[in-house]
Amino acid sequence: MLPVFSGCTPPSTTPDAIRQDAAHATSSALRDGKAVVQGIFDGLKTKGTVNINRATRADLETLPGIDRDAAEKIIANRPYTDSIELRRRHVLSKAEYNRIADHVEAR
Repeated sequence: MLPVFSGCTPPSTTPDAIRQDAAHATSSALRDGKAVVQGIFDGLKTKGTVNINRATRADLETLPGIDRDAAEKIIANRPYTDSIELRRRHVLSKAEYNRIADHVEAR
């Protein structure tokens, strides 16, 4: 009588199983990538600064209280030597500027 060893050989992987594993890995990577992007935008909103001379409209819209119209107005009045010019040139109201003053710079 020969001894039987079960569980010693790896299970064979089918093409369907490989496809499922790849789909799961892709889904996880996409979810993780979205989380990274959201983290970047959150960082721009709270800790980082946005260069008002180079930021895209989408970047500017991440600032507190800045909507599409305000972002386009900032872009249309470039370049700036200092962020306070947003206020001096009447690009933003005093209240709008005060909300973003700590989050913007002109480089």
